[in-house]
Amino acid sequence: MGSIIAMLQRLGFFLVIFILMHRSEFDYSNQVAPLIAGIAVAAAAYAGKYGIQAWQAFKARPPTARMRKFYEGGFQPVMTRREAAMILGVRESTPAEKVKEAHRRVMVANHPDAGGSHYLASKINEAKDIMLRRTKGSSSAF
Repeated sequence: MGSIIAMLQRLGFFLVIFILMHRSEFDYSNQVAPLIAGIAVAAAAYAGKYGIQAWQAFKARPPTARMRKFYEGGFQPVMTRREAAMILGVRESTPAEKVKEAHRRVMVANHPDAGGSHYLASKINEAKDIMLRRTKGSSSAF
């Protein structure tokens, strides 16, 4: 790709220099269009060269965290308080009111009537029960 760009740069400059050196041979009305064409080819080649360099620098930069990292892995056989807190997006020491708010927020996004999964809804309800200390062990219907 670099050799093509270099060739276009040389071609553009060659056209410009050729026209400037031989301007006495051209009539003035036909001289402007080739000159502009040569400058345009050279400018396009330079823009392509720097565009490719910018793209390669963009690709080489270190990745940045743009999205929140989610927990990778499945559910435990018996839900723990830690897992329940992760499901609801709260800390293990969160007060009951905050747990209820988090449950409502997560359940709205995953409710089966709104296209969510029955399995996930049962796990969200189980997480709320564990965080509010209403149950011990797994009470999921699945």
